[in-house]
Amino acid sequence: MPCGLLALCRYETNKVIQIHSPRLGSLKWTLNGLILLFICFMMLWNRKYQETELVVSSVTTKVKGVALTNLAGLGDLVWDVVDYSGPIQEKNSFFVVTNAIMTKNQKQGKCPEVPPYGRPCRTDKDCETGSWNQHSHGIQTGACVKFDAMKKFCEVSAWCPIERETKSPRPALLAAAENFTVLIKNNIRFPAFNYIRRNILPEMNEAYLKSCQRVNDSLCPIFRLGDVVRAAGENFSEMALEGGVIGIQIKWDCNLDWLMHRCLPKYSFRRLDEKESNRTLYPGLNFRYAKYHTENGVEKRTLYKAFGIRFDVMVFGQAGRFNFIQLIIYIGSTLSYYALTTVLIDWLIGTSCYSAEVGQNYSKRKVELVQDKHKCVLCVSYVDENNIRLVKNSQKKSLQDVKPMSVQPRKDEAGHLMVVLCLLQPDVSLDPDHQAASIPKSSPDPRRACPAWCQCECCFPSAHPQEELCCRQSRGKCITTSAVFEQLVLRRPLLEITLLCQNPLSSPSLQGQTAALRHCAYKRYISWRFGVLPGYAHPVIPSCCVWRIREDYPSPDGQYSGFGPQVVSMQTCANGEL
Repeated sequence: MPCGLLALCRYETNKVIQIHSPRLGSLKWTLNGLILLFICFMMLWNRKYQETELVVSSVTTKVKGVALTNLAGLGDLVWDVVDYSGPIQEKNSFFVVTNAIMTKNQKQGKCPEVPPYGRPCRTDKDCETGSWNQHSHGIQTGACVKFDAMKKFCEVSAWCPIERETKSPRPALLAAAENFTVLIKNNIRFPAFNYIRRNILPEMNEAYLKSCQRVNDSLCPIFRLGDVVRAAGENFSEMALEGGVIGIQIKWDCNLDWLMHRCLPKYSFRRLDEKESNRTLYPGLNFRYAKYHTENGVEKRTLYKAFGIRFDVMVFGQAGRFNFIQLIIYIGSTLSYYALTTVLIDWLIGTSCYSAEVGQNYSKRKVELVQDKHKCVLCVSYVDENNIRLVKNSQKKSLQDVKPMSVQPRKDEAGHLMVVLCLLQPDVSLDPDHQAASIPKSSPDPRRACPAWCQCECCFPSAHPQEELCCRQSRGKCITTSAVFEQLVLRRPLLEITLLCQNPLSSPSLQGQTAALRHCAYKRYISWRFGVLPGYAHPVIPSCCVWRIREDYPSPDGQYSGFGPQVVSMQTCANGEL
């Protein structure tokens, strides 16, 4: 890889394979068209071409309505907004009392604690002076007093009389609150765009606000409480008994582009608390507050346990305005969608749905495998099999005994067929000294001990396991004794012609070198026995064939490099330089 500044002066691009097919071409443009339509639709639907800003909001409310109640011992009571709004004033919410338990004329004194919070007793010894707990209404005085004709409870210092009711009245005291109304004033701002808006639109005057109704106008900012609760999927009469929490959601989805300007509120409602009594320990919403007064110089109060509905106003939304940079970013991010077309068509070609022949050819041209030199895959061919075996290189086990990873059919090479045609021509030799035909060699010496892995009795021992390979898988005659081996691999005129075809301008002296002829013989054997090699496998020539070639074309010093797949490239294997 070039280093320094030279590495920067280089351009790289992907390899492109073209398939001329009307069906695939039509499918490609159809898929690209559908992807383009989807991208445009999503861009317009979600306004991805815009810069967006979240809303900043403030809310104020004003509740109106009057209710009349009649209570035993109290008579008619009129409830106005001060009475039923309660003391709770929270941000972006308002509270309306719908039911209440009242205990009038309480004053500081001593009285018996009420069940179930009181402690039953028989004598004063059963009561502990100064004792109290989280549920007590006061502090024990240590006296045991009558609660009624049948029971006695410990006396406490508290606001007497103590509140005795525990369950809310039925029906709700202020069921008429269903007809109360609330005016919601919502002011919003988008700081990035310096845009200000509110839900009371400029065209809404005083006369409009007095007459508008949500039934006919979805933009009316005045809400009837019963309609709000009903829109949340609840019944106001039932909810008024114990109270609850209702959410009023205001969504602002604003388009601030000049031609498509739109910025109006959209209201929705839902209940926020758990309403089922059997699923929550304390359902509803209630709290206590008191109204104090002085009577004959004694401070007294009226205690209210108020049940009601709290309405939480929640505002959310965003505004968008056209921004060229956002448009470019969106277009750049969606260009990757077009890769789906390539993935789908590649999958279609790879399956039998299109054409098995085209798919196989396409895969060979598109995918190029690079094998790790430390995980070399060797290619083995036996004369008694018509297949090629792919085996892993082993440094400890003989190659003859290694089990194959896979077995593939052998494919003849075009160059090998050309060599066969050359055999049909008269012998041609550029060196007159080598016109004679090859003389068959004698049989192997019977006194030489053959290795245990040899099946043809012509192999030689080796110190390297990857060189321990015979030409046969089972016992039989060696391939080196065949006339075809003599003609295709060892025939000198054929090797010289092959070298001349590779380099037509080479000198006769160079062609006659023994090393060049030996390497050419290796190549001829590989072309003959292996055919078209897988792009990630190293062919291995059997030991008997290697030594037979070396016998005819020996090295002057008797030294050979041997087989080393860890340093052998595919080009070297193809040239027979083992």
